[in-house]
Amino acid sequence: MDQKKAGVLLSYGQTVLSTIISLVYTPVMLRLLGQSEYGTYTLVAGFISNLSLMSFGLGSAYMRFFTRAEAQDGERGVARINGMFFTIFLVIGAMTLLVGGVLVANVHRIFAAKLTPKEIETARILMAVLVVNIAVSFPCSVFTSFITARERFFFQRVISMIRTVLNPIVMLPLLLMGFGSVALVIVTVVLSAVTDLSSFLYCRRKLNMRMQFGHFDFRLLREMAGFSFFIFLNMIIDQVNWTVDTTILGIVSGTAATAIYGVGSQLHRYYLTISTSISGVFTPQINRIVATEKDPDPKLTDLFTRVGRIQFMLLMLVLTGFIFVGRPFMIAWGGIEYQDAYVIALLLMVPVTVPLIQNLGIEIQRAKNMHQFRSIVYICMAAGNVAISIPLGIHYGGIGCALGTAIALLIGNGLVMNWYYHTHIGLNMRTFWQSILSICPSMILPAVIGAIAASKLQITGYGGVILFALPYAALFGISVYFLGMNESERALLLGGAGKLLKKIAR
Repeated sequence: MDQKKAGVLLSYGQTVLSTIISLVYTPVMLRLLGQSEYGTYTLVAGFISNLSLMSFGLGSAYMRFFTRAEAQDGERGVARINGMFFTIFLVIGAMTLLVGGVLVANVHRIFAAKLTPKEIETARILMAVLVVNIAVSFPCSVFTSFITARERFFFQRVISMIRTVLNPIVMLPLLLMGFGSVALVIVTVVLSAVTDLSSFLYCRRKLNMRMQFGHFDFRLLREMAGFSFFIFLNMIIDQVNWTVDTTILGIVSGTAATAIYGVGSQLHRYYLTISTSISGVFTPQINRIVATEKDPDPKLTDLFTRVGRIQFMLLMLVLTGFIFVGRPFMIAWGGIEYQDAYVIALLLMVPVTVPLIQNLGIEIQRAKNMHQFRSIVYICMAAGNVAISIPLGIHYGGIGCALGTAIALLIGNGLVMNWYYHTHIGLNMRTFWQSILSICPSMILPAVIGAIAASKLQITGYGGVILFALPYAALFGISVYFLGMNESERALLLGGAGKLLKKIAR
């Protein structure tokens, strides 16, 4: 079984595993931390995540320049690229520590309006630990990027699964002993360090990764900067779109509203992983197609459509199921005080479905060096998101902020980017959407039965949710398998799982 199939299947295995763990771990964490402390943690984590922008988009440029260096200069060129990126990210890490230090020293000024003195002191500690974590992650990202470039997805996904399991195993005893959100971020930092060390050792001992220092190519650096600039703009916009709501709520509503939004946003992040689990695996292949094919568009359209179909089937299973039993699930998961997170999660999940089934388009744009337009679109989206979310957040709290984000996503991703893919990138979007829509009739019967069952049954607690979800998933899967999938998708489903089990058993 090749590394791509193993990577995709293990990614979905990790998604399922993390979801199951969350069913048990998150409610306990929410109750042990309390709404105030969890809201403080969500607010600080969202705010500090903005420091990831200091990579200036160079992390996403690695794959393009790795592929080119390997084709032109072989292993010597790759060693030079590795050395340059590692040096650059060491400098960025140091800059992050300086900027983060200033933020930590002024945390009382940043959040003084809505946080109590005790919450501000907790926020200061959380911020300091998270700053260190982000700073260290920059140079270590070179090792994970190299593993991806070598398409060793099996190792990456196994390490991620181990980390997923270890996090609650280590955290729960600390929370039960009363260490709170500070222990939460310290455990995160420790597990990140172990993961980074594992990646480093794998690169050195298994992949013979080399780095060449002392011959810094400033002309190549300028080319990297030009390529990365618009990726950097995209990163800014993504940060605005996904963190502006918690920042607005923290300022205008306080930690309680932020905590409720954070729970809904957490489910939305799980939804995102269903799609991103696939797209990252195909990044090296996309760059090779663009670099070696005279007319790459037919192959790219075919790959774009095949992957999009798989993503669509999986996302619709989760989305329709959540529509039917999301509210009782949310009450069982977080408590009655978090029931508004159901609406917040839906407002974030529904509009993001279109870009999620088109995630490969981002990598295709970058491989073709045609990602500039997306940056312009996302700037407009971010401006619209902020303009809409502030008044909606003031009047309707977290639901209003989520609605503002949803409107921006529907216009930017749903309409404008699809037009650009078809008219400029070279992807045949008519073929894509015809193929996607051909799956929809297979989903009608399970959706109708699910809606009737959800309206007639009194679904409460985890037991009620599971008793509904398992038969619904089985009905959905059977209907899509026989009426929606093509022959290659059925063969992939039947053959891929068996081969993966054999690989793991070796």
